[in-house]
Amino acid sequence: MRFKGLLAAVLLVFASASVALAQSDCTKIVPPSPWGPNDETGATNRVTPAVTKAAAAEIQEGKVVPMSWILKDGIPLFGTRFTKTILTATSLAAGGAFGENELTYMEDTWLSQSHVGTHLDGMGHIGRKDCYFNQIAMGKYINQNYITKLGLEHLKSFATRGVLVDAVRVFQAAGKLKSNPACRKPCLDKGTVITAADIQAGLKMYNVTLREGDIVVVHTGWGDLFDQFPAQNATFNSGEPGIGKDAAKWLISQKVVAVGADQWAVEVIPGEDPKEAFIVHNLLITDNGIHILENVRTDLIAEEAARTHRGTFFFNMTVPRAYGLTGNFVGIDGIR
Repeated sequence: MRFKGLLAAVLLVFASASVALAQSDCTKIVPPSPWGPNDETGATNRVTPAVTKAAAAEIQEGKVVPMSWILKDGIPLFGTRFTKTILTATSLAAGGAFGENELTYMEDTWLSQSHVGTHLDGMGHIGRKDCYFNQIAMGKYINQNYITKLGLEHLKSFATRGVLVDAVRVFQAAGKLKSNPACRKPCLDKGTVITAADIQAGLKMYNVTLREGDIVVVHTGWGDLFDQFPAQNATFNSGEPGIGKDAAKWLISQKVVAVGADQWAVEVIPGEDPKEAFIVHNLLITDNGIHILENVRTDLIAEEAARTHRGTFFFNMTVPRAYGLTGNFVGIDGIR
């Protein structure tokens, strides 16, 4: 009897394991990459030397505009994400200096998840079931420490043309702006859907036609709540204005490299369809290899665009090409 019980337990373990290892037919769930069956890079394939050279023409004044928020404990974070900074400065204690020159040094420990602050969503961040970009069944390529497919080490350059879409000005011009009272400057309120027509109106405002290889950055004003941390963290995280599905599909048709915005998910929250979870992430990343940039600082570049009547700039971004990461915090500058 004990043997039968033990055998049943063993069979149950094997059955559970087989269920856990079951793989979807990703060819029926996710489209293939246009860059071939071995592609793990995605839309940064579009940033060719010719694209970067053409984008360099955007540098007219040499003015560098910061487009990343400073990382600091206490900033608003999605869900259960965390950050914690620890300073090590032991050599500053009495008798701790080194050599006759009494050298001292300090170091930092940054305990953090990667999708915090101004950050990049990589190809390995979002999928449908176990199917990720380029029909990769990701369950075979994960371990406790990292992913072994679609990591940030496969990225190419983000040195390309940036294009600002000032959705605040678009909505103001159309007489449909509804701001959140917690915003100190005009902002779109949470749940406001930015459509393809709105994106196109924002481009027309600065006489811009999108080119293959561009990065589109949307200013909604919601980032003002981020800047008020920690006082407005709850409001910031409660939802957001953002692009809807038809805007995402139109941007995909324009063959952009990435889409960024000044809030935590780029897409509108609550979403257009309550049955769908972060569907714009699926459309951009999973299906088309287009990166998402979240919590971009857009207020300064929006002010520059309004001042000069020019909505384009050279997009310069540094990304740690760390092995097996699904994303990371980044440094972005718009160079005018």
